Amino acid sequence: MITWASFVLRHRLAVLLTVVGATILAGAYGATVMDRLGAGGYSDPGSEAVATAKLIEDHYGRQTPDVVALYTAPEGRSLDDIGPQVQERLAEIDPALLAKPIVSYWNSPTARSELSTQDGRQALALVYLEGDENQRLGSFGDVEEKLTVPGITTEMSGFSALADDINSQSEKDLVFAESLSLPVTLIVLVLVFGGVVAASLPVSVGVLAVLGSLASLRFISESFDVNVFAVNVASLLALGLAIDYGLFVVSRFREEITAGRSADDALLRTMATAGRTIGFSALLLVCAFAGTLVFPQPMLRSLGFGAMSAVAMAALMSLTVLPAALALLGTRIGKWSWRADAFERGEARARRFWGRTTAAVLRRPGIVAASIVSILFLLATPIAGMTLGDVDHTDLPADSPARATAERLANEFPSANSGVLVVLKDEDGTAPDNDSVSAAVRELKSVDDVTGVASLGAATDEFVALRVSLSTPDRSPEAMNAVDRIRALDDLGMDWQLGGTTAVTADGVDTTIRLIPLMLAVMAVATFVLMYVAFGSIVLPIKAVAMAFLSLGATFGILTLVFDEGLLASTFGITPGPLPAGMVVLVIAVVFGLSTDYEVFLISRMVEARADGADTAEAVMTGATRTGRVVTAAATLLILVTGAFTLSELTPMRFIGIGMITALLIDATLVRMLLVPALVKLMGPANWWPRIQQRDQAVVKLERSPTPLEV
Repeated sequence: MITWASFVLRHRLAVLLTVVGATILAGAYGATVMDRLGAGGYSDPGSEAVATAKLIEDHYGRQTPDVVALYTAPEGRSLDDIGPQVQERLAEIDPALLAKPIVSYWNSPTARSELSTQDGRQALALVYLEGDENQRLGSFGDVEEKLTVPGITTEMSGFSALADDINSQSEKDLVFAESLSLPVTLIVLVLVFGGVVAASLPVSVGVLAVLGSLASLRFISESFDVNVFAVNVASLLALGLAIDYGLFVVSRFREEITAGRSADDALLRTMATAGRTIGFSALLLVCAFAGTLVFPQPMLRSLGFGAMSAVAMAALMSLTVLPAALALLGTRIGKWSWRADAFERGEARARRFWGRTTAAVLRRPGIVAASIVSILFLLATPIAGMTLGDVDHTDLPADSPARATAERLANEFPSANSGVLVVLKDEDGTAPDNDSVSAAVRELKSVDDVTGVASLGAATDEFVALRVSLSTPDRSPEAMNAVDRIRALDDLGMDWQLGGTTAVTADGVDTTIRLIPLMLAVMAVATFVLMYVAFGSIVLPIKAVAMAFLSLGATFGILTLVFDEGLLASTFGITPGPLPAGMVVLVIAVVFGLSTDYEVFLISRMVEARADGADTAEAVMTGATRTGRVVTAAATLLILVTGAFTLSELTPMRFIGIGMITALLIDATLVRMLLVPALVKLMGPANWWPRIQQRDQAVVKLERSPTPLEV
């Protein structure tokens, strides 16, 4: 960091212009990322349900429609009256966009009763689009236009319609969140720094980090499927983390200036301390989000890519653009302040407050630690009742047309649900005989919520395929329970394979649950190794991992109460139900990463004090008083930025927003400023074993060097 800071000092203007210019160009490239997003990718490509669906599709064609159009005949007209108009519009759809012919009330005489209501006012058209998920979503706009019949009420549902609604809402939420969070964040930073110039630097770095993260996602989308939520996550994390990192750098720079150092020496010192800490912090966060790569679902991987892009860009801008700007500004960093000593007075007040708080903790560390741990365990107890599900139509706002149509279809057109697809094979790999199939059908009909069993078509030499109709909507908790009951049927001497939308969802959730422990293990090991390298202590990394798990438990206990059990659900405008598995994975990574992130900033100042000769109590006091204000401000700023998620009309975004706010409040108060100092005091000299015993030689050399070039 000292070498890099010396380079920046020599080439400050060139570094600033080069990085800013390249980032703006990259941002122009990344501006098109929204055109390449999908709303799928939740399924496990290697699951039984996906393999079964592929087998059935190869032999019988796709069984689940991508778009379901619901037509309502005007008052005084029948479905037969509007038939010519509807069929004329359907005929205008390009056949190249269709995987198979459209099935509708008007061209399927044998299925008329299933495709219409009893009053003869409403009827369906089922559209099966060609291509993968992204291709089908991309062609939805053209198909939607043709499906809409002038003068006839037309409503849309199905995967592509719901995905299009989610994408549109997500894009609106992103624009709104950034337009709201940027000015509010700037105001808070002005209050923290006491001036406009210092406050504008973290915000500027945040904007550049957002542009860089969008460009990264645009590049990643060339090779991988990127879910729409990845852009929201990347954008707001990049903004929040860059502002946090900027806050740490600018605060340390001003602290060094206040201590009497020249601007150049202050920057060198800042980069050797705060800059180094940011580098390790970013590595820790990248490792936390890299844990999402253990999952096979493309959606989870894209969320991980988005988060890692955000962290990388936030750190890159904070370690390039920010030091270059500080080198150019120098002591003018305090310009446009309402009083010359506003920052210093704020620091003094904060140190007095945190000094009193930490002193109280150090007097009774055992009582404080036991109390906080008990509170966190109590908050975590609801986890025992947590259930996981997937993103579906109920995650859209209540007034969403696609959601309303999906609910009407589930209630009035059970045949519009795909149900469960079952493939039966004999143990020798051939199709079972008629008696075996009849026995299987009887077993299937005996399962709760099963309303019928029908053959998909003529049996092949290898298998028999059946459609099991359910009385519950696709992918609902009730439908997933029905899948479990079907899989639990007694063995009839045949190989059973289940497919269909609900089975695919159930397998994806099961895979997520199975791999979460592996993800946590990867994050824990990476955190331990990196913190040991950073601090030279074995005890401190173990404590950091334990604190992160405590924060995780408390956070998900609260999320379970709100989203799964419905506490305050009406207040937040959400529909209670199983927690979305993909969002759970993301929040785990974010909470774990941020927990260790703030721990790094606090512990680094303690280690710095210890290396200067302080005992354990003095090191704790120094770390807490020097970082109390900046960690609290950083958490507040990140709450303001990510709090914009809670204003989204999409339940998954609200889940992330409330989860991050909860985690930040718990971590920046109970854990970081109370529990950690108490535990460090209790563990005494063991904290610093085996090698935090003397001052960092690079810092000693830095303080003795009169000029940057000599460094």
